[in-house]
Amino acid sequence: MSFYMTKSAAMDDTFSLQHSSGIAALLLYLAIGLWQGSAMMRGQQVNRPLLLALAFGAILLHGIHVLGLIHTAAGIDLGFFQVSSLIFWVICAVLAISSLRLPVENLFALIFPLSSLGILCSINLHSGFVPETHITARIGWHILLSLLAYSVLTIATVQAIALAWQDRLLRQKRFQGLLRVLPPLQTMEALLFEMLWAGTVLLTLSLLTGFLFFDNIHQQHLAHKMAFSTLAWLAYAILLWGRSRLGWRGRKAIHWTLGGFVALMLAYFGSKFVLELILA
Repeated sequence: MSFYMTKSAAMDDTFSLQHSSGIAALLLYLAIGLWQGSAMMRGQQVNRPLLLALAFGAILLHGIHVLGLIHTAAGIDLGFFQVSSLIFWVICAVLAISSLRLPVENLFALIFPLSSLGILCSINLHSGFVPETHITARIGWHILLSLLAYSVLTIATVQAIALAWQDRLLRQKRFQGLLRVLPPLQTMEALLFEMLWAGTVLLTLSLLTGFLFFDNIHQQHLAHKMAFSTLAWLAYAILLWGRSRLGWRGRKAIHWTLGGFVALMLAYFGSKFVLELILA
């Protein structure tokens, strides 16, 4: 009897830690996003060391929350909202690590509030996904590569949106406010293609492991995901070819980036949304 009481108390403590760390990460993400966003709108720079310290603190708390969210007593829970929170965590981690050597911390103003929304949904909403009791190492590698590919290409998409906004401000000759805190247009564009190259390589590895490691794609409800992932890969590959051979840049690069991301979003979330929230 005492064993079960101890086990129940431990589970309650784990849930409490997961819940409280999620709430703390949510609030910290919102605070960072508001601080960074308001400073950018005023054309001011924030205290960068403090910003990064707070960002890594929020990511650590978010990681604790995600660990408890995914690794449950019933098995590995890869439901719609749990995976959404996990992807946001990977995006934030990749972005924060990248900001140590690249001037991309201004993207915190958009990514972090969205991540707080992902945490809020993961705390309060649940889909019809049944937790997996066993995931092989090969499938684990495929999932890891897929998450990294999606995360890097999401950051590239946000970078493309920021680039489009910067280009618009320059065309309107509005040189104050936000434009003063963004890197030069050429730097922003170079960062975009650096992320696109990295994301496309990861997406290529994700597709290869998917085709090699899954026995029956149709039976495992993965045909939709693989089709849209391949479509996204084609969009990114054409863009990178156009950049290398034809010098594509500016609006054309932005449009292709956004098109590839739409296909990727349908691949990762489209089938899960239909299977777990509509057909469940």
